[in-house]
Amino acid sequence: MENQRESWGSKIGLILAMAGNAIGLGNFWRFPYQAASNGGGAFIIPYFIALIMIGIPIMLVEWNLGRYGGKYGHGTIGPMVYLQAREGVNPRKAAIIGAVAGAFAFAVTLLVTSYYSQIIGWTLGYGYLSITGGYMDAAQSTGEVFVNFIQSPKVFIFWVLALVGIALAVMRGIQEGIESWAKLMMPVLYVFGIALAIRALTLGSPVNPDWSSFKGLNYIWNPDFSKLNWKSAIAAAGQVFFTLSIGMGIIANYASYLKPDDDVVVSALTTVSLNEFAEVILGGTAVIPIAYAFLGPEGLGQGVGLSFIALPNVFRAMPAGQLFGGLWFLLLFFAGFTSAIALFNYLTALVEEDLGIPRKKASWIIFFGYIVVGMPIALEPMLTKTADLVYLTEVDNWVGIYLLLVLGFVEVVVAGWLMGDRALEELNRGGYWKVPTWFYKIFMKGITPIAAAILLIFSTKDYIEAGYFKLVPSFVADKPELVPWVQGARVVIFAVLIVGFIQAYKSIKDKYSEELEQDKVLVRR
Repeated sequence: MENQRESWGSKIGLILAMAGNAIGLGNFWRFPYQAASNGGGAFIIPYFIALIMIGIPIMLVEWNLGRYGGKYGHGTIGPMVYLQAREGVNPRKAAIIGAVAGAFAFAVTLLVTSYYSQIIGWTLGYGYLSITGGYMDAAQSTGEVFVNFIQSPKVFIFWVLALVGIALAVMRGIQEGIESWAKLMMPVLYVFGIALAIRALTLGSPVNPDWSSFKGLNYIWNPDFSKLNWKSAIAAAGQVFFTLSIGMGIIANYASYLKPDDDVVVSALTTVSLNEFAEVILGGTAVIPIAYAFLGPEGLGQGVGLSFIALPNVFRAMPAGQLFGGLWFLLLFFAGFTSAIALFNYLTALVEEDLGIPRKKASWIIFFGYIVVGMPIALEPMLTKTADLVYLTEVDNWVGIYLLLVLGFVEVVVAGWLMGDRALEELNRGGYWKVPTWFYKIFMKGITPIAAAILLIFSTKDYIEAGYFKLVPSFVADKPELVPWVQGARVVIFAVLIVGFIQAYKSIKDKYSEELEQDKVLVRR
């Protein structure tokens, strides 16, 4: 069967779309508070070690996985992993491995976007509040403004607007939709980021002589080795997965629209470079110095509160604060939007390819699917009259963090150990740069899967100690009225994983039924 799938229109469009995929809220929102909460400079050391040992190798694996699967007409992880795994085990076992990987990717793309799109809606809403001065009145604390915002019907309006924009971008296809949006939004994102970074470095010490913006830079780049520990190392490695969008299936999905001999090595390394520039240089130079100059070291590690509670306090006090507040939240919106497009496109491709439904109709199906799975997140603050967001927390703990590690581990084991030397041959096909054999053997077959396994083991240990495996997790043990929301999240996660496994296995079986019946490889391109 001839592969008629759409391909990217230009190299720059592909790179910007991939960069937009990787550059998201994790770069400008999650990275600063993760770094601040884990020792500042002590976080940066394991961060870059994890980037080299795990991030770059798995990024190469996912680009290769996607292009290889796209050659067979696949845009989703289940069949892609099956095609590589069958090189090392028989097709029936490979189908199970592929279905498990497909279930993880299905859960991540469906459930991460269920809350990620809501946060994008928050950034859009706060961009509006910045420009109109909606949080500038000191009579109400920024914490009260945030709580009132997420408990009001306005949160639905901005969430739906964000989802409609994402759906419209995806339904127009790869070149006219995703690529066009990336060419527009990514340069604007970098301009906003550079403008904020310049402003951050010219703040001086507006509140306390010991809280200058340059001391904020010193905090992040001058490591305190006494704070270097397993906790900061695990957090750093987890951030690498989150920021590069690896372990989600969306890198492979975008790469599936490559031509069979398009380069993947340079493209993958360029994607990593653009992402790290946005995260470490712009995110670290803009957010951390601004927050440090106004809030001091204690104000940095506030999680969600850093962007939506702490920084609005800064914009209140900063000259031209409405302007820079608007730039900040529009920067977050653009970053989140370009990443969410990739998540949305994964499921659209799944419906389009497995069910034969045209892309426009498939996009609207996914849109309404996200409305359904995202509704509990939007309703929880209104119905519970709190801002605890425990449903979101539980989904993020398992799907937005833990499953990324699991899927990344599966992908690198399949590429390094099951596909074997053919993976290196495929990786270097059409490449301007070639991955050396020594790098492949040392990293893809050794260091990276071992490091990913260690990360997974220690993360599991941390989850057990934090009480996430308990019937009633520790973070809601003293709030019995919120327990049903956590249990509901667990039911949804389990149900989605089951549906994802069935869908992925059926997709593999429908396309490779003869291989599975005979239990030997029959189709190869």
